[in-house]
Order: sequence, then C-alpha cells, then structure tokens
Amino acid sequence: MTYEVPIEAGKIREFARSVQSRNEAYAGSDAIVTPTFLTTARNTWQPAEDNPLAGVTLDLRRVLHAEEESRFHGRVPHAGETLTVTARIGDEWTKEGKRGGTMRFITMVNEFRDAAGELVAEQITTLVETGKAPS
Repeated sequence: MTYEVPIEAGKIREFARSVQSRNEAYAGSDAIVTPTFLTTARNTWQPAEDNPLAGVTLDLRRVLHAEEESRFHGRVPHAGETLTVTARIGDEWTKEGKRGGTMRFITMVNEFRDAAGELVAEQITTLVETGKAPS
C-alpha cells in the first residue's frame, strides 16, 4: 500500500505554528519537517482504500490511540521533496489488563522513502483495543 506525499513549505510552517514552534528551520523554501509532521501524511494523502487498518477488524468503541513514534534515518525531509510512503500493519500482541480484560495492541508502520528510494523516516502508530467497551 504505497502513496506519495509532497512536502510543501507552507504546510510545514502551518504545522510548526500549530504546535507553537517558532524555530526558523521550519520556515522558508528549504524548511525541514518538524519531528511530528509526517503523522499528517496518513490523514491528508493516504487513499482510504490503501489504509492497512481496513483489513483489521476493530471495535472502534474500544480503540485507544496509545503511542506515536517518529524515527529519522540520517537527514530530515525538507520542502520540495516528494516522499513515497509504504503503509503496513506491524506487530500485533495481547496483554491482560487490570480492569478491562484482554487488551489487543496493533502497530501501523509508515515508511517514508526519498526519490532515490532511501528510507528517510518511519512513523509508527500504536493502537489498543480494550477488552470491553466503557460503561
């Protein structure tokens, strides 16, 4: 499941301001992305039919967003680049909860590659499906 993400200077600046950063590295035509900027790719650019979670059965009444992790491999992506993203389900595991029964954990991994095909970043989302719905 692959899609492209054009990195735009204006969007980097908007995102930086939304997280109240005034760092000059996030401004101008050669701006670099903020540490959490790539999280928006999934919501903005990923076609719904290419979402790897579409093939996973989840009771959305019991799903929690547990963690967001961004990993950069070498240089940080910058304005003017178009990155190719491969989205996939990572690990799945269960754990006994203290109050809600068995919890199911699922990670979704987005790998960001530059025009040369080099891995420049990864964004990992961890979701938890609780054992029972809230009362």
